[in-house]
Amino acid sequence: MKQYQDKHILEQIQEYIGKLGYTHEPENLYKPIEYVLGLGGKRIRPVLMLMAYNLYKDDLETIFRQAAAIETYHNFTLLHDDLMDNADMRRNRPTVHKKWDKNTAILSGDAMLILSYKLMMESCPPEHITEVMTTFSKAALEVCDGQQWDMEFEKRNDVSVNEYMNMICLKTSVLLAASLKIGAILGGATKEDADRLYNFGIKMGLAFQLQDDYLDVYADSSVFGKNIGGDICSNKKTFMLITALNKAGEKDKAELQKWIDAESFDSTEKIKAVTQIYNNVGVPAICMEKINSLYSEGLNILNEVSVDDNLKNNLRDFTAKLMNRVL
Repeated sequence: MKQYQDKHILEQIQEYIGKLGYTHEPENLYKPIEYVLGLGGKRIRPVLMLMAYNLYKDDLETIFRQAAAIETYHNFTLLHDDLMDNADMRRNRPTVHKKWDKNTAILSGDAMLILSYKLMMESCPPEHITEVMTTFSKAALEVCDGQQWDMEFEKRNDVSVNEYMNMICLKTSVLLAASLKIGAILGGATKEDADRLYNFGIKMGLAFQLQDDYLDVYADSSVFGKNIGGDICSNKKTFMLITALNKAGEKDKAELQKWIDAESFDSTEKIKAVTQIYNNVGVPAICMEKINSLYSEGLNILNEVSVDDNLKNNLRDFTAKLMNRVL
């Protein structure tokens, strides 16, 4: 059986998505969809789906529609997230509601959601359709659950680490996990293997998100590709902030609360002060320990998948690249 590297898989799925040709009348409904999908991105979810499938079969093109479906759904969530956040830019290009308008963003997003279901069902083997659609629908709804929790956490100052971990599991991990599981199901994996790959995806998704929390404070902005300290300036309830509030002594906690409550501030000054409090409390080491623990747990689950160990190397290498991108 032929094994495909992630780079080859990415090129193939990029080309396939680029040729899907969503646009027809009315153009103003479908043009934004092509625009969003044309913004690029890492295509992590379809690549994971195809890599999971490749553990069992090598005719990857037979599930390109399902891989495109998961990417279409993911980009639908980004389109609506941008609208909710009133964000101006996505991947250095204007967001849909800025390039068109808010009503267009809502309706084109709705159409993307429906198209993702259409693509997922088309050419899905009848013997797998119930399990595939159940897995996809569960993840799609859980992403909405996660987004709601994220919005509610903005107004709360008592968010616990466990609540935060549950929220990022729903908002980030479940779609990665579902991508792997659907690929495994379509590849003919046993239920046990499909579940193991799902759980592998959950652990890796949590590690990825905590890594983003960490990088938002401690990365080199020229390498990370975005400004550092955005989470600090917006008082985003991250693992870093919640841990600092839980573990800081009286003086640091009072100082941290002062910055959280400040309605006007110099961004550079706030980032520097809050980062210093994180350092005082030992937050970076705590966060890195959690990231490494989740990553190790994920690899241990992948080790249990009952295919030849060499077949898993591409998946190991791909997740290692994602984890080590700028750490």
